[in-house]
Amino acid sequence: MKQSSFDQSELNLRGILESIKKIQEFTAALSSSDEFYADVRTFDAVLMNFVVIGELANRLDEAVRLQHVSIWNKVRDFRNIIAHNYFGVDAEEVWQIV
Repeated sequence: MKQSSFDQSELNLRGILESIKKIQEFTAALSSSDEFYADVRTFDAVLMNFVVIGELANRLDEAVRLQHVSIWNKVRDFRNIIAHNYFGVDAEEVWQIV
């Protein structure tokens, strides 16, 4: 039995929430962007989870995305910045988003 696009969107939203929780857990003990950037594993793990969030956002049903277009566009744009300009990512900007 094939899943409906809304069922798939629910799974994608759950995945987004899981990645958000990971980001929160990974950064809970950090207090600044300098500390965040210096912790290479955490920095990389957080960026990867932002990429995952962007990928899952791209897979949401159009009706779901249209409910909050500006937010989903920003999520996807941020994913593209990380994926295509990894070495130019500003740790302070990422920290502010976290």
